[in-house]
Amino acid sequence: MGELRDQMITELQLRGFQTRTQRSYLREVRNMALYFNKSPEQLSENEIKEYLLFLKDKRELADGTFRFYYSGIKFLYKQVLKRDVVESIRVSRRNKKLPVVLDLSEVEALLGVTENIKHKAILMLTYSAGLRISETTHLKITDIDSKRMMVHVRQGKRGKDRYTILSRRALECLREYWRQCRPKEWLFEGQKENTHITVSAINGIFQKAKKRAGITKPACVHTLRHSFATHLIEAGTNLHHVQLLLGHSSPKTTTVYLHVSQVNLSQVTSPIDKKL
Repeated sequence: MGELRDQMITELQLRGFQTRTQRSYLREVRNMALYFNKSPEQLSENEIKEYLLFLKDKRELADGTFRFYYSGIKFLYKQVLKRDVVESIRVSRRNKKLPVVLDLSEVEALLGVTENIKHKAILMLTYSAGLRISETTHLKITDIDSKRMMVHVRQGKRGKDRYTILSRRALECLREYWRQCRPKEWLFEGQKENTHITVSAINGIFQKAKKRAGITKPACVHTLRHSFATHLIEAGTNLHHVQLLLGHSSPKTTTVYLHVSQVNLSQVTSPIDKKL
């Protein structure tokens, strides 16, 4: 698969896919080749269907994971091999679930039980700027613009740069963190020299804080981003501005937060109340 692998890497890089996504796509294509013990170029439509069914039923992948692997295989055939074979294979649509959202008191509780200043700065900045976890890990000191009160997010999802807001509370927390820890290049350094903190480390920080705060919702670090967007909408922020802060390509992606916003729901009056 050497030459085919190189072709796929070239196409992924030209389209600006993140390194992590590139590795995942390549790994799954390799797994498919090993499953049949032959090159993907030689696979028929029925064999591709068989492998997708294997992923779905035998490996029992989560819906999101399955669709991610499916996207990698689809990319190979459409963009590299120039075959529409996967386009004709219909897979079940993703179940649309509303995001879990913490209310403001729960966010405050989460921050209140976090005594480690570095951990608090990580959680506060992730929430207050609406960051993805990978964006938090890759922040550098120079990305914090205290004069303009902005955070420069470099190479976010699909390699896009954007600016988002820097809250005053987050800035105060970051300054205290800097005085105590003195990071050099990466805003949140990893355990090894010249490395940034890992995604798994931030996940661990969040889960410990969640447990101490007594939060029972099925929340994860990404819940902070969902909460940021929902709280902005509840505060009356224009949907387009929320879209820009989150870095969404389509406004349709941002409208999901309208469904979980208490303000939008509370503005609806029941017909029986109008009657009375």
